[in-house]
Amino acid sequence: MSIICNYTFGTTTFCWLFISLSILFTGSCQQQEPWPPGLQDVPDESPVLEPEEALGTFFLPPGYSIELVAAEPLVEDPVAIDFDAEGRIWVAEMRGYMPNVDAEGENEPVGKIVVLEDTTGDGVMDKKTVYMDNLVLPRALKVLDSGVLVAAPPYLWMTRDTTGNLQADVVEVLRDDYGSPDVNPEVNPNGLLWGLDNWIYNTRYRGRFYYENGELLKEDARSLGQWGISMDDYGYIYRNSNENPIAVDHTAPHYYSRNENLNRRRGVYESIYENRNIWPIRSNSGVNRGYRTNVVLHEEDSTLIRFTAASSLAAYRGDRLPDELRGDVFVPDPAGNLVQRFEITEDRLGNLTARNPYHDIKAAFLSSTDERFRPVNISSAPDGTLYIVDMYRGVIQHRYYLTDYLRNEIRKRDLEKPLGLGRIYRIVHESKEPDTKPQFSGKTPEELVTYLEHPNGWWRDTAQRLLVERQAVSVSPELRSLVTEGQEDYTRLQALWTLNGLHAADEEILEQAMQDSSPHVRAAAIRIAEPFISQPGNTLISSALNLLDDDRSVVRRQLAASLGELPSPQREEAMLSVINRYGNDSLVVSLVVSGLSGRELAFLNNYLDQNAGKTDITGTVDVVETLAVTILRSGNSEDIRTLLELPADENRPFWQRLSVLEGIDDVAPPHSTTRVRRLELDHRPSALLSLAEADQETLSDLASEVVERMGWPGKPKPQLPEVIPLTQAEQARFEQGEKLFLNTCTACHASDGQETDMAPSLVDSEWVLGRPDKLLRILLQGLEGEMLMPPVAYHSDEELAAIVTYIRRAWGNNASPVDPSDVSEIRGVTTGRERPWTREELEAIR
Repeated sequence: MSIICNYTFGTTTFCWLFISLSILFTGSCQQQEPWPPGLQDVPDESPVLEPEEALGTFFLPPGYSIELVAAEPLVEDPVAIDFDAEGRIWVAEMRGYMPNVDAEGENEPVGKIVVLEDTTGDGVMDKKTVYMDNLVLPRALKVLDSGVLVAAPPYLWMTRDTTGNLQADVVEVLRDDYGSPDVNPEVNPNGLLWGLDNWIYNTRYRGRFYYENGELLKEDARSLGQWGISMDDYGYIYRNSNENPIAVDHTAPHYYSRNENLNRRRGVYESIYENRNIWPIRSNSGVNRGYRTNVVLHEEDSTLIRFTAASSLAAYRGDRLPDELRGDVFVPDPAGNLVQRFEITEDRLGNLTARNPYHDIKAAFLSSTDERFRPVNISSAPDGTLYIVDMYRGVIQHRYYLTDYLRNEIRKRDLEKPLGLGRIYRIVHESKEPDTKPQFSGKTPEELVTYLEHPNGWWRDTAQRLLVERQAVSVSPELRSLVTEGQEDYTRLQALWTLNGLHAADEEILEQAMQDSSPHVRAAAIRIAEPFISQPGNTLISSALNLLDDDRSVVRRQLAASLGELPSPQREEAMLSVINRYGNDSLVVSLVVSGLSGRELAFLNNYLDQNAGKTDITGTVDVVETLAVTILRSGNSEDIRTLLELPADENRPFWQRLSVLEGIDDVAPPHSTTRVRRLELDHRPSALLSLAEADQETLSDLASEVVERMGWPGKPKPQLPEVIPLTQAEQARFEQGEKLFLNTCTACHASDGQETDMAPSLVDSEWVLGRPDKLLRILLQGLEGEMLMPPVAYHSDEELAAIVTYIRRAWGNNASPVDPSDVSEIRGVTTGRERPWTREELEAIR
C-alpha cells in the first residue's frame, strides 16, 4: 500500500509515490540479527531496490536502527548536505556525474541545490524546493545567515533569497579559482566548514576564508585532504582521502605559513588510523582493481580488505545516540557499502588515535548487502542523530580512474543505469527519541547565547555562527559569564571563541581563561591572546609564560605556536624555554621553528650552547636537524657558511656535530643519474672539507658523502648529458603539455612536480626521465603499488605526447621529448591489456 504526499518543486506541486505506509509510520528498519553480521549470502546481481526494500539490507549494532528521511524523486544524486537555522536540509545534487562509463554529457548543467522540509513533524521530508539549478557538478554548500555559499568549480558563489520563496535570486561570484571543471571531479575543492575559530575551512583548496561585514576574505593555506571535512567539540579538524580514512590537524595549519623554509610541518593532516581494514558483508568484486586478490580483495570471498573509497566523514557531536559515540568519527566507504566508526583516543603526548571498536569481531558500524548503497557523506544533525547521504547508484568511480576490469564488471552487472536516484537516512537508537527541529531564525541574541550550553554541538555551532555573523556585541556580558561559569568545558570554549568573533575578548577575560580547568580553554585563550602578546610589555605575556610547565600537551603546543608572535628577542628566550622542556615532541619543534623565520641560526647557536653538557639527548637531535634543514633552505649565504662550520668544531659534543651533519644530509641527499648536485654554495666549505679528510669515522664519512653532493665556485662540474634544444614543433608540444598538465594532472600532482599526499615527485623521477615507453605504458594502462596512477588513455596520442614532453623537460628535468608516433606505437603494442602495470613488470621490459 502506498500513500500520496504533496511537495513543492519550485512553484509547481507534484505527487510523491515512493514509500510504503508501514515505512512512513515505523520510520525505520530495526537492526537485524545476528550481529556482527559476517558475510551474507546474496546474489551477484545488483538490482535497484525501492527505499523500503533497501531498509531491509542494513545491519547495525544492537539497539540501533536506520530510518529513511528522503528518497527519489524528492532527492537525486545527493553528494553533500547542510542544515539551516530551521533544521531544513539543503542538498547539493550532482546529477551530471558519470551518466555512463565514458562520462559523456557529464558537464551538462543539470545539477541543483534543493531544500527539503518536513512539514508534518514525523521526521520524513515531504516538501522540496529547488533553490538553484542549471549547475555543473555542484559539490559543496554552506548555509549562512546572510546567504548560502555554493561551490560548483571553478566558482564559489554567495547566493541569496531576497523574496522568501527559497529560490536564489542573487548570485555573486566570490572566487573563480575554486577548482576546475576540466579535472577529475573527485579531487575538486569541497568542505566549507565554519570552524570553532570562526574561519571557514576547505578541503583540496589552497586557502581558508573569514566572512565579515558581507565580505569573504581569503588567507592562503595548504591544500589538504580529498573528501569532506569535520570538527569535534574542541575544534580539531578531520579530513581524509580515498585510501586514508582519517587524518587530523593537531594544530591550526596557518602557523606554518610563517616560515616557508620549514619543511617539517608536523601535526597537520596527520593520519591517525590504527589500521585501514574494513569488513563488508557482500562481495565487492565490482570495484577498481578487484583482480588484486589479497591486496584489494580477499581471495576467498571477494570482499574489500581496506578503505579504497573513503568519503566525507563526520565527528559525532549529537545528544540522541549513546554517549559512547560522542567525539567518535564516522567514515563512509561507498565501494564497501558501509560506514566505519572510529573511536578517538588521546595518548600522554596529546596525539590522537582512531580505532574501529568492532575490529576484533570484524564488523563495521553500518553495513549493507545492497551494492548500490553508496554512502558518500555523513553529518551530525540538529536532531541529535547521524544523517547519511546515499548517492544510490551503480557507478561511483570516475572515468579518469576507471580500469578496464571495472568497466567489464559494470557492464556484466548492469550497474550503469538507472540514474537520478538517491536517499538520505538517519541513525537512531532505542534509548532516545530524535530531537525536535530548531527554529533559530527569529531568536534574539540573548536566546542564542543560551544554546551555547546545549549538549548537541550543531546547536552550539549554529548559535555561535549566528551571533558572530550578526555581530551581536550586546550579549558580550552574557558570553563573559559563560566563559567563566559555564558548567561544561565545551560551553566555556565556544563562548570564548564567540567573544573573539565579536572582537570582544579583552585581556581580562583572556587572563581568566588561561587559568581555566580545561586545557582546551587554556589553549584557546593563548591563541586568541596573540594580538596582545605581540605588544612589548603586555601583561598577557607573563600570563602565557606561566603556562610553560602546564601538564597538558595541547597547552604546550599552543604555546610553541603562539610565542612566535612575541617581540624579538623575548620571542627567542621564551621559545628556548619551550623547546628545552618539550623538544621530544616533534610537533612542538615544528611549531617553534615556524615562528623563527630569519632567526634560526641565532636560535640554533643558543640552543647548542644551553645543551652542550647534556647526556640525555632525547629530542635534541630532532631540534638540531630541523633547524639545520631550515637554515639551508633559506638561501642565506652567511647563515649557511656558519652552519657548515659547526660539524667541524671539535669543541662541540659529538651528538651536536652529527645532528647538524644529518640535517645537511637531508637537504643534499644521494643524487640520481641526472642531478648530481642538490646544494650549490657560493663559497668553498673549507671546514667541512677538512672534516671529510680527517680520521673521525662517522663524522668524516658523512661529511665526505655530503661535500661530494655539493657544488661551489671552482669545483669542476660533473659531466651531465647534453640537453638538446627543442625544435619549434617540440616547443609547441611542450607548451601544450604544460596547459594539459595544469588542467588535468595537478589534482594529484603539484604544479611544480613535487611530491604530494596523493602522488610521488615527478622531479628527477626514474619513471619520468627513464625510457619513455615505460612512462607511456603507465599513462595508458596505469601503475599500481603503494601509490596508484590511474590510466589516462582517453587523451589522444598528440595530447599524451605533449604531457610527457612537458614533464620530461619541466622543473629541471632534461630528458628527450616524445612524438605522437611514440604514443601510437605503445598504444598499439599494449592493446587488450586491462590491468595497470606493476613496478616489477615494467622493470622486466627490455
